[in-house]
Amino acid sequence: MNRPILSFMLFAAILAMASAPMAQTPKEGEQPQAPSAFYPAPPPLQAPKVDQGAPTAGLTSPLAQDQAKITRTAIDSDAEAQLFAGASKVSWGRYAKIKGEKAGTVTVTKGAVWTVKGRVDSTTADGDYASIDGVVEHIAANNITIRGEVAFRVAKVQNGTACKLAGALHFRRSGKSQVWRLSEGDNPCDGSQEFFDLVYEKPPAEKKPVPGQPKRG
Repeated sequence: MNRPILSFMLFAAILAMASAPMAQTPKEGEQPQAPSAFYPAPPPLQAPKVDQGAPTAGLTSPLAQDQAKITRTAIDSDAEAQLFAGASKVSWGRYAKIKGEKAGTVTVTKGAVWTVKGRVDSTTADGDYASIDGVVEHIAANNITIRGEVAFRVAKVQNGTACKLAGALHFRRSGKSQVWRLSEGDNPCDGSQEFFDLVYEKPPAEKKPVPGQPKRG
């Protein structure tokens, strides 16, 4: 073989070895990295598992019971029901002591579901009033629960907008009182105690005729 050709082949071999990348020698204890055609690494075949929250199917609102329609008034005390059926007046403590003020009227209607509707108007020129409108949910000894709305309209409060209490309203009576007072009776707008009462009047006592005295001769 000619010497120039041999020299050329030797030079080509040295050049090829110089251009080839040098393999990195792994450190002691390390596993050599497997060759990969991907960079970065390909996505996993399956996504990692995560904790699952509580199922949302079949959930109910905590207000569902509060919003349920009343189909019958529950009566646990017939004596209290008889008294409450005779309620005929509404008293509003904010104006009760003003001279000339009078109680308002309320109507209790009996049925499968008892209803209550009433209003008291102030004699002031501002047109203030208090009203109630609702259904009787429960009657127990000294306690009446009405589901509905009580409104207080006071000209100097909330620019004359009626301030309302809505939902379950509890009226309580003590002893031999003729008055059921609203327990949630604070005005929601200014916090004043309104002393909102439903009142029944005792029927007048029947007057028995006085037996005639025998005439003396």
